[in-house]
Amino acid sequence: MKITYLGQAGLIFEKDGFKIMIDPYLSNSVEKINPKNYRRTPVDETYFNITPNVMIFTHNHLDHYDPETVEKFITEESDILVLAPKSVWDEVRKLGGNNNYVLFNRHTTWTEKGIKFTAVKAVHSDTTPIGVIIDDGDKKYYITGDTLYNEEIFEDIPNNIYALFLPINGVGNNMNMADAARFARRINAKKVVPIHIGMFDELSSDNFECENKITAEIYKEIKL
Repeated sequence: MKITYLGQAGLIFEKDGFKIMIDPYLSNSVEKINPKNYRRTPVDETYFNITPNVMIFTHNHLDHYDPETVEKFITEESDILVLAPKSVWDEVRKLGGNNNYVLFNRHTTWTEKGIKFTAVKAVHSDTTPIGVIIDDGDKKYYITGDTLYNEEIFEDIPNNIYALFLPINGVGNNMNMADAARFARRINAKKVVPIHIGMFDELSSDNFECENKITAEIYKEIKL
């Protein structure tokens, strides 16, 4: 599985030409609402040339479900599988077209092209946040979405996660670095990728003390 980091919480997973896009933020929407939250890295518009087969949104916050970004991909002409919890599903399906809008709340599973997607618990300020486990039949990848450390989350997570992607910024109802490190130890993944930093702040994963840490660089492949 090839994985590319889009910045903030955005990721692209690709296997045999099948592309999965998660929480892309490729605009300046957040800055328009709060000027302090300006992008530290400009938008790379070449990503708008990608045609994702699947788009996953973990919750309805602007840096995860961004209408300005989404309209570049989901159109009347596109044919995309959209997996979204209810807070996003209520909005995104208004775009219509031939896209398959699947209500993807916690404990929901969807299989496409041999890849299984499972929505798991997250604890955040959105009404229906989720994390996602992607199982390609070879490895399991767990993207927590925005979340706090909560014991109930671990009930949803299998014990053989290959790579864990989690926020460490410690604001907006996300785990700080200390709790994210505790969370990573509980998940016991072979690889841990801190995300949701460096877009609106000066935080660096260099300060995240965690075994098996992999540093993600924006617009580059994550070498796991």
